[in-house]
Amino acid sequence: MKTMIKPRKTPTGSRIAILIFLILANSVNIVRAQPRVMEQEIESRIESEEANFRIVRIVEGLQHPWAIAWLPDGRMLVTERPGRMHLIDGESVSELTNLPPIHHEEDQRTAPEGGSQAGLLDVAVHPDFDQNGWIYFTYSSPGDADGVDEERATGTALARAKLNNDGTGLTDLETIYTLIPRTEPGRHYGSRIVFPGDGTVIFSIGDRGLRYPSQDLTHPAGSMIRLMEDGGASPDNPFIEAFPGNLRPEIYSFGHRNNQGMAIDPATGDIWATDHGPSGGDLLYKIEAGNNYGWPQVSYGVEYSTREHIGIGREAPGVTKPAYVWDYSMAPSGLAVYHGEEFPSWHGNILAGSLLQERVYRLVLENGEVTRHEILIPGEIGRIRDVRQGPDGFVYLATDESDGGIYRLEPVD
Repeated sequence: MKTMIKPRKTPTGSRIAILIFLILANSVNIVRAQPRVMEQEIESRIESEEANFRIVRIVEGLQHPWAIAWLPDGRMLVTERPGRMHLIDGESVSELTNLPPIHHEEDQRTAPEGGSQAGLLDVAVHPDFDQNGWIYFTYSSPGDADGVDEERATGTALARAKLNNDGTGLTDLETIYTLIPRTEPGRHYGSRIVFPGDGTVIFSIGDRGLRYPSQDLTHPAGSMIRLMEDGGASPDNPFIEAFPGNLRPEIYSFGHRNNQGMAIDPATGDIWATDHGPSGGDLLYKIEAGNNYGWPQVSYGVEYSTREHIGIGREAPGVTKPAYVWDYSMAPSGLAVYHGEEFPSWHGNILAGSLLQERVYRLVLENGEVTRHEILIPGEIGRIRDVRQGPDGFVYLATDESDGGIYRLEPVD
């Protein structure tokens, strides 16, 4: 004989409270602050080993800003992870139209555990923008996949477009690469973009939280992808002729977990990247063609739940050693190699953002080795998502917050 358990009725007052909560939760993304240009000093003086500076907020009201880039005429592009790109011209902020379909979990209650990292990601202006007008950006592309609900299958994509004549939207939109196979959304999309200056474009794709693709050269996740600027694998990529079979010709390097920082040193042409470890073991290394960076067989971190070390050890034959390791979790983000005149004592230094620690690190390089580091900003403004050197020589930061902003570092005596 089955025992029938009657559902317990929720008191009327509680039901009303829950209803109000759900209405307010669903309205968060409807009523949001609008981006606004400003000039607000946040910190008047921060002393560091080589230079003193102040922090000025120049844009507020951004929802999880992800990347900053500049057009040659000084106008600024800013991406927001929920799928918006803004053009900032003086005191004017315009949301650009005609972006491709972008997957983003607006309601974090329906997102995978830990929240969704999907959305509009990096933006980069082509070095010859004055001649060709191209703007490149990465995003989480929705689509179908075997065994996955097509409304939830996603993959990192690279697109390019031009600004229309009145600067209100994008035109000539081309998606030149999409990760195939797409997988369940949520984690580890990468993704940063650099132009080596040889007619190619390089961008990162995370391992999508699956781990195994990072050592599988038939799967592009967990890799650096190198394409010709109009699409298609560069003909001199390292795995096109080196091995027979169905290796992916677009792969430039592999063994990555989730690179969300990448920058070229304009003085040397070296490509530097930061990679998220699991729990601990965040890395800085130099990207070179054909190199294996080890993940997940070689790592410096541990499992979140069991605290067991991941992989076979911290090094192995054929695996490129990192230039720097954060043993604790700092969650690396934007990256810049500084060569401006505003902070001459930082010349050639790497500036690395941290999401979890809400910091900016200054790493001093000598002969390709990190000899010392300094914490420049220990938590004054929030989660650091992007770090860029502006065309004026100042350092710019974007904060990954629901009410995020753009900040500028200016030298002071």
